[in-house]
Amino acid sequence: MSDAEKTPLLRSKTDDEEEDEELTGCGATLACNPRRFLHRYLILIIMCFLSFGSYFCYDNPAALQDTMIKDLNLSESSFMGFYSWYSWPNVILCFFGGFLIDKVFGVRLGAIIFSLFVTGGQVLFALGAFVNKVWLMDLARFIFGIGGESLAVAQNTYAVKWFQGRELNMVFGLQLSFSRVGSTVNMNVMQPLYQLIADHGMTGYKCLGITLFIGGIICILSLLCAFALGFFDKRTDRILHRKATASDEVIRITDVKDFPLAFWLMCVICVAYYVAVFPFIGLGLVFFEMKWNLSPSAANTVNSLVYIISAVASPLFGFLIDRSGKNVFWIILGTVATIGCHALLAFTFLNPFVAMICMGLAYSILASALWPLVAQVIQESQLGTAYGIMQAIQNLGLAVISIAAGSIVDSSGYLILEVFFLVWLCIALVAAVLLYLSDASKGGKLNMSAKQRKIEKEKEEEKKNVIN
Repeated sequence: MSDAEKTPLLRSKTDDEEEDEELTGCGATLACNPRRFLHRYLILIIMCFLSFGSYFCYDNPAALQDTMIKDLNLSESSFMGFYSWYSWPNVILCFFGGFLIDKVFGVRLGAIIFSLFVTGGQVLFALGAFVNKVWLMDLARFIFGIGGESLAVAQNTYAVKWFQGRELNMVFGLQLSFSRVGSTVNMNVMQPLYQLIADHGMTGYKCLGITLFIGGIICILSLLCAFALGFFDKRTDRILHRKATASDEVIRITDVKDFPLAFWLMCVICVAYYVAVFPFIGLGLVFFEMKWNLSPSAANTVNSLVYIISAVASPLFGFLIDRSGKNVFWIILGTVATIGCHALLAFTFLNPFVAMICMGLAYSILASALWPLVAQVIQESQLGTAYGIMQAIQNLGLAVISIAAGSIVDSSGYLILEVFFLVWLCIALVAAVLLYLSDASKGGKLNMSAKQRKIEKEKEEEKKNVIN
């Protein structure tokens, strides 16, 4: 890692640094001058597209579920293996992605390396389909997974470096929205693309391989964004004498012994809720085709509604929960609403658009309320370990449940699969209620309103001033 990425980002200027590099020509314009707001927002656009390709290709299997199973002669459990193999490396790598960026590669080189893993994994995945080698496709998804989650860490590191102290919350919300847009575009583009190639005489697994190769072009565009960000970030460091700072969120496994019950309940909620959403989307295409007789295109549209809704709703609910507080209440509400959505899909023939729109809203509520709570129960020096453990448990759950969900469809069908997901959501609900009761017994800090938290914070500051 270069020396330019080892020293603090924010510091006061010395007399020697008052004379920043003078820019001329195009470099001095609003768009190219790193001292001007327009340049930062143009960089933000590139930043949002950094992981666009990763999210676009992550759900390629879900968008092509029926054709992939037919062309490759797969069982549902083998099909869901493509998601499981993505998750396995992230059971471990979520602990080390931040470390690799902070201490080994630096954010610029790290983003490029992880983008190469994503692009290489997608190309290999397409090649495996083209030559009808499922084992090669599994290996490709493993490689893709190595880069995917760590690339998101690099994206967040860039966001902090460029926008800390300014519009950071808005930037994180916008990045999340773009990631969901990538998933949505995939759901609505890949089936028509497959059909277009099939109409030109290519059939079977070779048609599938070509479709995945073309989809992989998006990964190449994201790789180009990684190179562009590296160039502009290095240029800005030179012009503004800006230095990068390493994250304070150091991974220390020994910290686990100090984590309270509330944290472990949050982990249970996280894994039990997410395994009822993402594996369902992975298997949803054929479900909607079979139960409601939808065309592949219409089924993909329904299946993508969770992503479409969350792209818009996540920043809005984040803002609302910031203002209202009551995080545990929102977690319970999101879980109950998702239980209702799965019940509608399992036991009624009501238009699936209704249930999937509600699920998108419920998912946005839960995600916006759950993840910030960790910082309320874990001290700042241990946050890296806490989030690493939470993500590891989530990825472990997704890896195992993806295979289990595919096996259930093979052996028992989609109705039993929905009951399986409802059981997991009930576990999440029980954990959320236990979190509420545990917190209430200790003063109800997690479920305070925003006004109550402000008063509590002022009291804590007064106590510190008195002690000092």
